[in-house]
Amino acid sequence: MSKLLNMRKFLTTLLLMTGLCACGQGAQRPVVGPANTGRDGAMMSAGAETAVAAVAGLAGAVAPAAEVLPGVEVLVKSGFECLKGKKIGLLTNPSGIDRSLRSTVDILFNAPDVELKVLFAPEHGVRGDVYAGGKLSDSVDEATGLPVRSLYGSTRTPTPEMLKGLDAVVYDIQDVGTRSYTFISSLGLLMRACGEQGVEVIVLDRPNPLGGEKVEGCPVEPGYFSFISQFSIPYIYGLTVGELAELINEEGLNKGEKGDKPHVKCKLTVVPMEGWHRDMTFLDTGLPWVLPSPNIPYPQSALGYPSAGILGELGFVNIGVGYTLPFGCFAAEWIDADALKETLDGYAVPGVSFRTIHYKPTSGADEGKLLHGVQYYFTDYGKAELTMVQFYVLEALHELFPGRNPFVSGKISTFDRVCGTDCAREAFEKSFKASDLRTVWFENVEAFKNLSKKYFMYE
Repeated sequence: MSKLLNMRKFLTTLLLMTGLCACGQGAQRPVVGPANTGRDGAMMSAGAETAVAAVAGLAGAVAPAAEVLPGVEVLVKSGFECLKGKKIGLLTNPSGIDRSLRSTVDILFNAPDVELKVLFAPEHGVRGDVYAGGKLSDSVDEATGLPVRSLYGSTRTPTPEMLKGLDAVVYDIQDVGTRSYTFISSLGLLMRACGEQGVEVIVLDRPNPLGGEKVEGCPVEPGYFSFISQFSIPYIYGLTVGELAELINEEGLNKGEKGDKPHVKCKLTVVPMEGWHRDMTFLDTGLPWVLPSPNIPYPQSALGYPSAGILGELGFVNIGVGYTLPFGCFAAEWIDADALKETLDGYAVPGVSFRTIHYKPTSGADEGKLLHGVQYYFTDYGKAELTMVQFYVLEALHELFPGRNPFVSGKISTFDRVCGTDCAREAFEKSFKASDLRTVWFENVEAFKNLSKKYFMYE
């Protein structure tokens, strides 16, 4: 198995190198973003496309040997053993699917000896029909006729009335491995409510798209807990959602949205995956990717989310949201793209390369504006520190444009809440050097790695 996985990783690297080499011929194969588009969405040249297709074909030839079964497929394989005879609820969204793209809603609704009674909707809704910031209210699922209870809006925690008569609530959502992504916060609030009402929580596990080896960032400190930083864990935590649920439940970390309530433990069951390993990113799994939210359309976008999303909170530069490369680039009208690339190249950021890019967003605050900046690529994912990419960009922008301070906006509080502390920003502001921030940002990483090992379900 390890030899086959190593071959797949070699082929993936060759595929990425093919795209990078094609850059010099006017073509581009983005690592973060659509797999077949180049600068400003242009298609790859015929030669590059043929080369990529050939390598992709070889990669596909070894994919079945590394087949990964997500928790929902393991559940079906077991004959729904842990759900038989139970009245259940389900918290899910469009990313809760099997490899045939069947929704977990429909799978459980038609399962023998399982009584699916109610659906719970996180941000964007059960069927993904509510856009970012849209109002989410109670409704009825048209396909099944089941009631849908909103857990995003005025009510984020299931009420006793919502849980009445249920034996268990199943959770099945594709995670992105990053603390500020709100679905794990919804899971935590579900676990608290179920613990208080004596209702079991059953997590159908899924791959961490970042893999299970990267851990980065500060744990959340008192005063900075929120729906986007609900647990005292690093920003990138290196666990699957099932492993994370176990850690939160057992380590006393489920203290509510503001982190100011007593921990509540629940009866927790995790249906593990089969075939997943910690060194796998999502592209290694052979599973289809369904966007868990509108701005995470590709597996690569999940890698970009922690690499650019923190900086995006400041509104200082565009990070590709509103364009075809969400979380895949850094640009603004005032940036000299060539100078920014040259400066970043001089930093020799481990595992990361940059190219210049010019584009016009089609939506958002920068709609219709011609922006200039850089797009970034993970040329050696193992060496790359994802969250540091945006801070190297900030350092370079300060070096080039010292009169532009990203921290003078009214969005500093959100930036700090996403970071889980103000210490990271304060360390960076002293010198505008990424290395100074890194000292604070990685201070507790090893301690968390040691703690989390006992909750590993996969090698």
